[in-house]
Amino acid sequence: MILFYTIVNIAALVICIGILARMQKKRVPFTKRVLVALGMGIALGLAIQFIFKGNHEVINGTLPWFGLVGNGYVGFLRMIIIPLVMVSIISAILKLKDAKNLGKMSLSVILALVLTAAIAAMVGEVSALAFGLDARELTQGTAETQRALALENTTAKANTSLPDKILEIIPTNPFRDMTGARSTSTLAVVVFSGFVGLAALGARKRFPAETELFQKIVDSAYAVTMRLVGMILKLTPFGVLALMSSTLAGTNFSAILNLMKFVVASYTAIIVMFLIHLFILALFKFNPWTYLRKAWPTLTFAFMSRTSMGTIQLTIEAQTKKLGISGAVANFSATFGTAIGQNGCAGIYPAMLAVMIAPSVGIDPFNIGFLLTVIVVTAISSFGVAGVGGGATFAALIVLSSLNLPVALAGLLISIEPLIDMGRTALNVSDAFVAGAVTGRILKDVDMTVYNDPKAGADAESIEI
Repeated sequence: MILFYTIVNIAALVICIGILARMQKKRVPFTKRVLVALGMGIALGLAIQFIFKGNHEVINGTLPWFGLVGNGYVGFLRMIIIPLVMVSIISAILKLKDAKNLGKMSLSVILALVLTAAIAAMVGEVSALAFGLDARELTQGTAETQRALALENTTAKANTSLPDKILEIIPTNPFRDMTGARSTSTLAVVVFSGFVGLAALGARKRFPAETELFQKIVDSAYAVTMRLVGMILKLTPFGVLALMSSTLAGTNFSAILNLMKFVVASYTAIIVMFLIHLFILALFKFNPWTYLRKAWPTLTFAFMSRTSMGTIQLTIEAQTKKLGISGAVANFSATFGTAIGQNGCAGIYPAMLAVMIAPSVGIDPFNIGFLLTVIVVTAISSFGVAGVGGGATFAALIVLSSLNLPVALAGLLISIEPLIDMGRTALNVSDAFVAGAVTGRILKDVDMTVYNDPKAGADAESIEI
């Protein structure tokens, strides 16, 4: 019977995929297809959870097949990350008239990301204190215990000094970093691509013919990469369907109820930080409502896909074609935003865990010195956090180990990770938008006519290709 029920679950997924494929064939708008996929994924996941909640063998037999579609989609997103980062950065630098603004632009983007990460850490602390979160109240289950042991075993890798963290982003072997072999590989590729772009800029006067050829090669690579991105993003509805259904089908709802206070506290902090993003935009004379309306499709995609890196191209397009931000600034903010200062994963989450865990080792979570230390450590540690699912856990490892707090307690939150990761990812992408807008305003590199035009970029989504 187990095999029979497993086949029935797989058949249900196939039927849903068929419906989405038919909608795509009939050219139903992309956003509607994604929303339908989200709804079907929720319904299918809940149905499997409640029908087979006492039969773990059926659920365990079903999830790998659902993962074939969902994890396969995420795998394709990860496949395009490094090529996209490389061609985007090199192309953006080659579009600069000179290299004088490059340093100011990079510094502005990085400062915006890190400072907002510090603010996010403070918001996370306040939320954790307001909701009275305390790790001593949690109950460990089998899955949580296994996760805790795994986190303990990886603590040494995360406990590195600031100078070592900076050295890790130097691409001593760029080809190795192109394989994503290290947690800082993306940043290392950004650095390498930046040097390549700068070298090409410097060679323009001495070797104009060769540089022109290189420019054409980069433009060609960019065009092909964007087409590849469009092809993969077309799979989004299918990926959302499988990811959402497998998440809900494999989630222990009794554990979620026990940890619901943390879920509510997390989303409260995420919403507050998102409002702070809107306030920052208003300070720099951007209409927050206009930003919200134009960025919403990209933020929704980030929420459902749970990957900042997979959202890079949509973030760039939304900035350039909808918000009027220059291509160079948009490329840098979108790319840096996937690995530096992520407000949700590297700001709010580690800070909340630190406050939550502090009482278990005799530290007063209301101690001002402790809270300020958490903010500083979180901001500094926000460098090099991978913008894919699981990046928040690595960020937490770095912060907790730096504060000499027991990282194993983070494993107790395994049951609710997927639920809060969606909101965290959307906030990460919003931060990339804010960094781009602020930098564009500082460099006077924003076309406010495009920003204020309600029709600007209406047909800019490469996912419709």
